[in-house]
Amino acid sequence: MDTEARDSATKDSSPYVLGIDLGGSAIKLGLFSSDGTCLEDTRVATPRPATPEKVLATMLEAIAGVDPEGAAIAIGVGSPGPVSSVVSMAHVSTNLDNWDNVALDDWLEEKTNKPVVLANDANCAGMGEAWLGAGREFRNFIMLTLGTGVGGAIILDGKLFVGPKGTAGELGLITIDLYGPECHSGNRGSLEQYVSLQGIRRQSGMEPDRLAHAAKAGDSFALEFWKNYGHLLGAGLANSIYVLNPEAIVIGGGIAASAEFFLPSTWTEIERRVLPESRKDLQIITAELGAKAGIAGAAKLAWQRVEDAI
Repeated sequence: MDTEARDSATKDSSPYVLGIDLGGSAIKLGLFSSDGTCLEDTRVATPRPATPEKVLATMLEAIAGVDPEGAAIAIGVGSPGPVSSVVSMAHVSTNLDNWDNVALDDWLEEKTNKPVVLANDANCAGMGEAWLGAGREFRNFIMLTLGTGVGGAIILDGKLFVGPKGTAGELGLITIDLYGPECHSGNRGSLEQYVSLQGIRRQSGMEPDRLAHAAKAGDSFALEFWKNYGHLLGAGLANSIYVLNPEAIVIGGGIAASAEFFLPSTWTEIERRVLPESRKDLQIITAELGAKAGIAGAAKLAWQRVEDAI
């Protein structure tokens, strides 16, 4: 929203929180009111090397830029990799340097003197879509983010489900090939190894946007690639459908821009593998919030932290 709108919200003393999406290439930030209005947002480049100390310094500078008066009442942060709800720290991030058991929330709380909630970035994207995007009409859905990796989020009865230790929802690590390529997680043949950016590069030798352009032009190789991609994605989703029986599956991430080319075969594979009663009324839809999903979801978690404290 423009500066005038933000100034208006500030003048009438409407509280707001700060949502942060920490990515391998950019750190995105946004101020959100309790009704989901984005009062202001910005992004800065993730420092190189992306060590915890450099990232924290960059994050604090960006926070001061977007909220110079320090009026945000809480902060939510989405971080790559698993985030433990038991010890509240980011365990490992494959896109950041020297991140292992980093208590980012504690660091931020100490520097900002505000309550901070830390969550996995895909979980934040799922919460954002549940709050303001494609998932807002559903109480039970799952989200897959198709990008550099494959993240997942589970929304059950309107709430984010992360399990007792905070690490549930890693839907991209489901095995679809017992002897497939090795995964950074230690698994082999995970869904991520076939439908992520790296998987697309390995299988096609091309970038997703180039494959999408070629498919639009009717290129037979590209069309066949996306058809097979959809079958692989459908096989992976079938496992989650049987376990969670969602009302909907929301597909996000940059690769979702090519959904028109792979979703038909995704549906075909799901219909082949999943019993009719287990997929009755199931919808597969694309995400709506784009790059703002992460900051919106992080902000929603911050609002929940505020509400829980009341």
